[in-house]
Amino acid sequence: KGVVIPIVVLPLILFIVIPGLVLFIPSATSSANNNDLAQLMAMVAPGLRDQLVGLTPDQAGAVFFLVYMMAPLFLIVPLMVSNVIAADSFVGERERKTLEALLYTPTTDGELLVGKMLSALVPAIIVSWAGYVLYSVVADLASAQLMERALFPNPLWNVIALWVAPAAAGLGLTSMMLVSVRAKTFQDAYQTGSLVVLPIVLLLIGQIAGVLYFNIWLALGLGLVLWIIDAVLLFYGRQTFHRSELIARL
Repeated sequence: KGVVIPIVVLPLILFIVIPGLVLFIPSATSSANNNDLAQLMAMVAPGLRDQLVGLTPDQAGAVFFLVYMMAPLFLIVPLMVSNVIAADSFVGERERKTLEALLYTPTTDGELLVGKMLSALVPAIIVSWAGYVLYSVVADLASAQLMERALFPNPLWNVIALWVAPAAAGLGLTSMMLVSVRAKTFQDAYQTGSLVVLPIVLLLIGQIAGVLYFNIWLALGLGLVLWIIDAVLLFYGRQTFHRSELIARL
C-alpha cells in the first residue's frame, strides 16, 4: 500500500483530476470581479505577467494554472516515486527479511547498489514521462473550450520532463540512500525521505508570491542544480554503502 499510493494514486490525481479542474475556470472567473483578476495579475512575476498579456480572463487562468502552477507540482511525481521505491528496496526488504539472500549473492557492493538504484530510478522516469503525455492530453481537452490552440506539448514542459524530472527522481533516490542507513522501518524511511518535497513546495510558493516563474532558463538551471546535488549525494552514499553493515543490521 505504501508503494502503490505514490506510483498510482498520486499521478492520477496530478495528471487527470487536477487538470480537469480547468473546466470550472469560466464559472470561477464569471463570479470574480475585475479587481480580483487585477490583484492576481499584480501578484505574479513580471515575466509571467507578460506571458498572459492579450488573453481573456478565462484563458489567462487556464494558462497560469495548467502551464505554470502545475510545473513544480509535476516534479513531485518523479521525486516521490523514486523515493518510495528506494525506501522499499533499501529498508522494506530488510524489514520483510528478504534482503539477506540478496546480500549473500556473488555481486560486488557497487553492482548491488547500481541494481537497487536502477530499480527505483527507471520506474520513476517512466511514470513521469507517461504522466506528461497523459497530462498533456487531459489539459488540452479540458482547456479546449477556452483556448484557440493546444497548450501542450510546449518547450517549457519538454525541458521539465526530459531534463528536470530525471534529476528530481535522482534526488529522491540518492536522499533515500542516506536516510535508509539509519531508518529501521519502511514507514520511518518514507516519512523522513518525504521531506525532500519541501524545496518543490517552496518553488510553488515562490511562483504564487511573484518571486519567480517557471520558464525555460529556470528549468535548465534547476535541473543543473539537481544533477549536481545528485552527484554529491551519490558519491557520499557510495562511500557509505557496504553490505557488511547491512548484514550486521539484519
